[in-house]
Amino acid sequence: MPRSTLIGIIPLLLSLATGEAAAHAFLDHAEPRVGNKVATAPREVTLWFTQKLEPAFSAITVTNPAGQRVDTGKTRVSGNQMSVSLRSGGAGTYRVNWHVLSVDTHTTDGNFTFQVGQ
Repeated sequence: MPRSTLIGIIPLLLSLATGEAAAHAFLDHAEPRVGNKVATAPREVTLWFTQKLEPAFSAITVTNPAGQRVDTGKTRVSGNQMSVSLRSGGAGTYRVNWHVLSVDTHTTDGNFTFQVGQ
């Protein structure tokens, strides 16, 4: 195969490889923000992702400082946004765990914390 053909194929292969990596739904931002400190416990947690989500296979759980779940268990999904309402849980570090299936059929998951109180 001529060298000029190989040089033309390399950018194509690289673009295909990076296109697949961009196909997953990754966390874009959250409210409360990742690692943020808020004065009072929020009424809900909302996450935004880089792709649209499949509602039936996407969920958020939130635990309080004692490790008890404080989410209502009813995750709401609209496009690339996902939210869950919270019950009160007091001051301390809260952990948000999420699992999503994007419309391209790839799953991702993750977690982060935020602080409540002063």
